[in-house]
Formats: sequence, C-alpha cells, structure tokens
Amino acid sequence: MAGLVGSLTGLGGGVVIVPTLVLGLGVDIRYAIGASLVSVIATSSGAAAAYVEEGYTNLRLGMFLELATTAGALGGAYLAARVPPAAIATIFGLMLLGVVFFAPRGGQVRQSPRSTDPLATWLRLEGVLPPNEGALPYRAARVGLGFGLMVLAGVLSGLLGIGSGAMKVLAMDWAMRIPFKVSTATSNFMIGVTAAASAGYYLSAGYLDPGLTMPVMLGVLAGALIGARLLHRLRTRVLRLLFQAVILVLGVEMIYNGLAGRFLP
Repeated sequence: MAGLVGSLTGLGGGVVIVPTLVLGLGVDIRYAIGASLVSVIATSSGAAAAYVEEGYTNLRLGMFLELATTAGALGGAYLAARVPPAAIATIFGLMLLGVVFFAPRGGQVRQSPRSTDPLATWLRLEGVLPPNEGALPYRAARVGLGFGLMVLAGVLSGLLGIGSGAMKVLAMDWAMRIPFKVSTATSNFMIGVTAAASAGYYLSAGYLDPGLTMPVMLGVLAGALIGARLLHRLRTRVLRLLFQAVILVLGVEMIYNGLAGRFLP
C-alpha cells in the first residue's frame, strides 16, 4: 500500500512506511528511516521507468533539481544522528501538515507555457504533456523558489527518511507551475537519487537492518509498479485528494506521538 500510494502521488511511500513501522510495529525511528530510504530507492526505480516511457517525466527538470535535493539530503542525514527521535517525529508531522495547508486545491492543470523566467528559458525547463493529456505545452516558472524548496526537500529526506516527495511535488506544482501529473512523475524519478545520497550515511552509522529492510523494499516495489500503471487512468483531482488525505492523517499521528513522548530517547 505504501508503494502504491507513493507511486500515485509522488510521495515515494516513505510518509506511510515510517509511521507504520514506528507507530504500528514499534521499530526504532532511525531504523525505520533507514529501511524507508532503501524502499524509496526501490519505489523510484520501479515507477520512474514506466513514467519516462509514458512521457510524463521531465528528465531535464529532474536532473537540474537533483543538484539541490542531493546536497540537502547529505546535510539532513548528518543532522539525523544528532536530533532526538521525538523531535524528528514532531518535525515529520509538522512538515506533512504544512504540505496539506499549502498544497493547491482543485483538479485544474496548472501550467505556465509563457513563463518569462530567464532561468527557465536559459535551462530549457519546459515540456509537453503526453497526447492522452492533450499534448499541452508547459514551462517552469519561479525556478529560484523551486530550487530553494528542493534544498529543503533534500534536508527533510535525509532527516526523516521519506524521499521528500511531498515537498518535491509541492515545489514543482505550486512554486514552479508544473502540471500535477508531470510533477508526480518527475518526483518519482528524483526521489531515488535523493534517498541514495542519505542512505549511505545511515548505512555507515549502522541504521540499516537487512531483516527489516528487505521485506519492506520488496513490498514497496510491488506497489510502485502497480501505481505506475494506474496513473494515466486516474483524474488529477482524485490524486490531489489522495495526496492530501494520506499526509493529513499521518501528520497528526506523528505530532501527537512525538509530543506525547512515545518514542525512545
């Protein structure tokens, strides 16, 4: 289920995996984050190939924004070993609620084919939706703001082990005016690289347990492959509602348990 939801919304599944392991199964949050990061890589690998083939992923945009998220991920992973688990859980929940609040409403395609952002023009951050979506052109707007949000997304990925897909989708859809389905597909393409940057740090710190990580990764990969085949059949409004409902519930749960001190120090 985490892989399916992560693939359809661009979240990467980490926002489901970490609370499930911590709240439902009693796993230490740092080991849960380590397992989540590896599974996020699997999600990205499984879904990204299908999205590229179907024409939703903007490879040029994704590779440019990865410069920001990878740098942020290394910093976030460094912080994770020095921040108490309860604080991590609270930050996790606040981040999710912030995404729900700022996420755009409605099912309309948000695009800016006539964007005059000089960076977007110089870097050619543009594309065309697949024919089944109307073959509409689009071009990125507010590239500087989007790049800054991607740095924050990388920090959250390394700190929380979530792939930061929620922040990536928000940055592309809300800040850069990229159509939602393109944002979702490009986020899936990016999250594997972001997660790999911080997963290496968790491996060296001893927070990757193969007995926990392997079944989580296999389940997430299976769900991601199913989700990648369903994306083009679902309406954008349905995806937005799913996106917001999942992170709202999990955000409240993580904040409550973090403030209640239900995590080991």
